[in-house]
Amino acid sequence: MADCSEFAFAVGTRLDGGRHGRTGVISTPHGEIATPAFIPVGTKASVKAVLPEAMKELGAQALLANAYHLYLQPGADIVDEAGGLGKFMNWPGPTFTDSGGFQVMSLGVGFKKVLAMEAVDIRSDQVIAAGKERLATVDDDGVTFRSHLDGSKHRFTPEVSMGIQHELGADIMFAFDELTTLMNTRGYQEKSLQRTHEWAQRCIDEHERLTDKRAHRPYQALFAVIQGAQYEDLRRKACRELETIRGSGGTEFDGYGIGGALEKHNLGTIVGWCCDELPEHKPRHMLGISEPEDMFTAIENGADTFDCVNPSRVARNAAIYVDEGRFNINTSRFRRDFTPIDENCDCYTCAHYTRAYLHHLFKAKEMLSATLCTIHNERFTVRLVDRIRASIEGGYFDAFKAEFLGQWQGRIKAPGSTSS
Repeated sequence: MADCSEFAFAVGTRLDGGRHGRTGVISTPHGEIATPAFIPVGTKASVKAVLPEAMKELGAQALLANAYHLYLQPGADIVDEAGGLGKFMNWPGPTFTDSGGFQVMSLGVGFKKVLAMEAVDIRSDQVIAAGKERLATVDDDGVTFRSHLDGSKHRFTPEVSMGIQHELGADIMFAFDELTTLMNTRGYQEKSLQRTHEWAQRCIDEHERLTDKRAHRPYQALFAVIQGAQYEDLRRKACRELETIRGSGGTEFDGYGIGGALEKHNLGTIVGWCCDELPEHKPRHMLGISEPEDMFTAIENGADTFDCVNPSRVARNAAIYVDEGRFNINTSRFRRDFTPIDENCDCYTCAHYTRAYLHHLFKAKEMLSATLCTIHNERFTVRLVDRIRASIEGGYFDAFKAEFLGQWQGRIKAPGSTSS
């Protein structure tokens, strides 16, 4: 069997006051990740519009790709033949893959990426977005779905997801789970949680088998995924039960992913519930966050790593992050602004280009606009988490949080402009 000692996690500095936040180091066969860390998303083995080499230069420690998308195109077997995800995309560092559960669920209800972070007033287990068609159905064995590319029919089970992710070869993988929405009833949440628990057992059994079969490949860590929506008892139950799961050969989960639908104002509370229950010596990944308020909250309450597509997605639509908030570079007031996006930013874009040039690129519909703005937004997000990590190590987290969020929540439109 591949050597599981290639993966490890060491806790560093802890926040005071009984909080779960901490620094640490995740060791993988392809390098170390200093935590807390933001993991940029390269869904199809590519962070859109940016070279992998540029992601390394801007400080990204690891990248996350999506099992569902790579299964459909080009095929996990092709990535495996190339030597795994990192070699396939010329990325030398650690890699993550998610299980495909999020994409399959979003196909089922038609909401795409907009699934949570907002309150809902209705409860329905047959919810589907207006004007959308259901492309996935869940049963106790797995999920049957139609490809969003060509309508072809496919089926994911825990074993299929594990097979795909082993072929993709990421350093950290996630167990296949069922992601519910905030609209689902309490009864369905309970049923889904049991299903996810049973799938987790099947995932670790298959993971153990494939790890033995593929001993010529570096060890791949497997994280369980915690569901339970906004219910404290379900979240705590999920954590306790997942921690007890073992493969037939004694294999344990290497870490945990905190997933599921939740309202933004409950983020810290839910992460805290989970970290109350989870073992201290294993890393915790928060799935799908990147806004500064959410990152501070998740880190303070115990998240070690987290991922999100947002920095690159909004960049392609001319939205720029700076410490004072977010602004759109394609508005008319930047036509003759020959200053960098942010004079305090050390990214490639800010060192070489002006707001006026970026404004021009968007107006001219030049592809370079997405590249330069994505570099800046990814650097901003990576650097912010680096600063948070330094503040924990230096003992000034609370002061840094208050100072930064005071600026950010003021929502100044751009550096040097007035509040509005």
